[in-house]
Amino acid sequence: MPECSGATGYAVLYPIVMESLAMAHELYTRTNQKIYFAGLALEALGKAEKGQAVNAPALLQAERESALFHLYGALLGLCHEIAGFYRLPQAGARRAEDLLTPEVLNAIAIPEMAELVELAQNRQTWLAQLLTAYNALYEPPRAPKKLKGDVTQPMIQAVNLDAEPESELTREELENWRQQLKGLAIRFREGLSEC
Repeated sequence: MPECSGATGYAVLYPIVMESLAMAHELYTRTNQKIYFAGLALEALGKAEKGQAVNAPALLQAERESALFHLYGALLGLCHEIAGFYRLPQAGARRAEDLLTPEVLNAIAIPEMAELVELAQNRQTWLAQLLTAYNALYEPPRAPKKLKGDVTQPMIQAVNLDAEPESELTREELENWRQQLKGLAIRFREGLSEC
């Protein structure tokens, strides 16, 4: 950093600092920040996967949830960008799901929002899976369902060892979602800047 003694130094740096502050209030900065943070969490997840720490399972879960949290934040940021550009009344929504509804599209036809709504409503898409996984973070833990016992049956139960436990999100899957979201943001911004 250059020497900034006296009023002259302050005058030189002041416009740069003010420009940085002004940019920090642009809607796209939050989206970019969240995409970057998700990348950091995924990097840490990769390191945790290679580690042999005693608390490795906890580290894996923490980094997986952190990445998912930031991916959702990036999605919300992208929704805010679009809603802000079109000056939608829902531009300050706290949840992406509040913007990703057909009702929002009925009010005003927005191609970018229409694409997001379509992705969100098709359960097979990466975006619907991201939303489902994010919302599952807030579900209380549930014990596996047990069949009610029949007193006329023997006490020994057959157990299916081939049944796979509920799969956890992989780093590759989360990284794919991050790249998909990043690609959408870039494409949408190019389209919005042409308007």
